[in-house]
Amino acid sequence: MQKYIDQVTSMAVEFLPKVLLTIVTLIVGFWIIKKITATFKRTLDKREIDETVKPFLVSLVSIGLKVLLCFSAAGIFGVETASFVAVLGALAFAIGMALQGSLGHFASGVLLLVFKPYQVGDVVEISGKIGTVEGIHIFNTILITHDNKKVVIPNGVVTSGVIINITGQEEQKLVMTFGIGYGDDIDKARSVIKQVIDSCPNIMREKPIDIFVSELADSSVNFSVRVWAKNEHYWGINFYMQEHIKKAFDKEGIEIPFPQRSVHIEKTA
Repeated sequence: MQKYIDQVTSMAVEFLPKVLLTIVTLIVGFWIIKKITATFKRTLDKREIDETVKPFLVSLVSIGLKVLLCFSAAGIFGVETASFVAVLGALAFAIGMALQGSLGHFASGVLLLVFKPYQVGDVVEISGKIGTVEGIHIFNTILITHDNKKVVIPNGVVTSGVIINITGQEEQKLVMTFGIGYGDDIDKARSVIKQVIDSCPNIMREKPIDIFVSELADSSVNFSVRVWAKNEHYWGINFYMQEHIKKAFDKEGIEIPFPQRSVHIEKTA
């Protein structure tokens, strides 16, 4: 029994200082990392870094420092870090093979944060879905549609397809089509459309305004009307024009054709 007591005492004398030093190192290290991360975040705030990138960079710094701290603590405790790194590398390789799709989304997320085809707050069309970008995360992008639905799109899907940034520019060209009957006066219709445009608020008057006949369709003569608008005024102008063109055409006796079908019934003996 005395022999075992001596062995335990010897091991305690040998390892207790290492254990205490490792614990102190971890406690102090995590505290320092917290301070460094907070300082790094404040630095990003002062430099007006894009809000989309900040969480990713702060998380990356925090995780990287914690990994280094764990390696240092393992070395203090007496663990062979070279072997530990080899085991960790093999484990990472195995996990990577199992999560190839997720790693692809991660890589795509990094590309989106670096090249910035869109930012938080932009209205975009991705994979046929249109919405406002709520967040760009490491593995996916979150859109909020106009009817307040949340759409989660994997970043790998985003980068492998076409991205349409609808509000990436401060201004947009609004293209509208209005049809009149073949029996109506084209010049009169153009004048009425021009009057409605002149009365519409928020249209950018300094930009070109186009009103021209774009198509002789099956049942109508179609006007293409193109005006410029700030992003925030886009839908307001569109709704105004649709309503007031209809009212103005009705007032001036201009017909807005709609598809009709004539059915002929023949009597058979």
